[in-house]
Amino acid sequence: MVFDDRPLFVQITEQLESAIIDGSLAEETQVPSTNELAAFHRINPATALKGINRLVADGVLYKRRGIGMFVSAGARDLLRQRRRADFARQYVEPLVAEARKLGLGPDEIKGLLDDAVVRA
Repeated sequence: MVFDDRPLFVQITEQLESAIIDGSLAEETQVPSTNELAAFHRINPATALKGINRLVADGVLYKRRGIGMFVSAGARDLLRQRRRADFARQYVEPLVAEARKLGLGPDEIKGLLDDAVVRA
C-alpha cells in the first residue's frame, strides 16, 4: 500500500479511480474483489470494502449480484470531470491568486503556462 497519511480506504478508492481514468480498468469490466484488494495490500477486507462502497455511492461502480463489482458505463468521463474540477480548485485558483498578487495579467499567466508545457 502507498505510504500516505490519508486513510487506507481513501487510497484504495483513488487507486481504482486512477485505473479507470488511465484505462487499466475499462468500463463494464470487473474490478478486483474486496478480498483480492485486501490480500494484495495486506489490509482488512472491511477497509477495502469501504473504498469500493465510496465508488458505488458515486455511481462509478455497480454490483452484479453473485458475480462482483463492475465499472459503470460513463465512469471514466465522470471521474475525469471531477478531477478537472479538483485540479482547478487545487492548482489553478491558487496560481491565479498568486499571479494577481504579483501583478501578472492573463496574457502573462498564459505565457508562463505555455513555457512550462514546452519544458515538460
